[in-house]
Amino acid sequence: MADRKRVLVVDGDASERNLITKALEVSYEVTAVADGLIATELLSRGLPPDLVIADVMLPYVDGLTLARMMKQDPRLSRTPLILISEVTGPSAVIRGIQAGAKHYLEKPLVLSNLVDRVKQILK
Repeated sequence: MADRKRVLVVDGDASERNLITKALEVSYEVTAVADGLIATELLSRGLPPDLVIADVMLPYVDGLTLARMMKQDPRLSRTPLILISEVTGPSAVIRGIQAGAKHYLEKPLVLSNLVDRVKQILK
């Protein structure tokens, strides 16, 4: 279906990336990549996704840097971003939101919470 919303998943952990992809590809067109550098290249060309889900701890370009880059790019500044991280606590959440994330979810992920959040954002 051409009208499916597009989600970019960026996670360096292959099993985590695959879990998220499997949970979302039922309803969305999902592209999954392993690092922030590939993500920035994808985001810089072509049609922006409807949502980006990124781990904070990524190879090459971390999730906070990715968030700031998206926020500063006029093409991407309105694209919602969900950051996920093993780094927890109020200060980590605040850093994520200030960098440009719409939501900050702590690992280990509860997949149903992530799927619900994605549905809320993309409805």
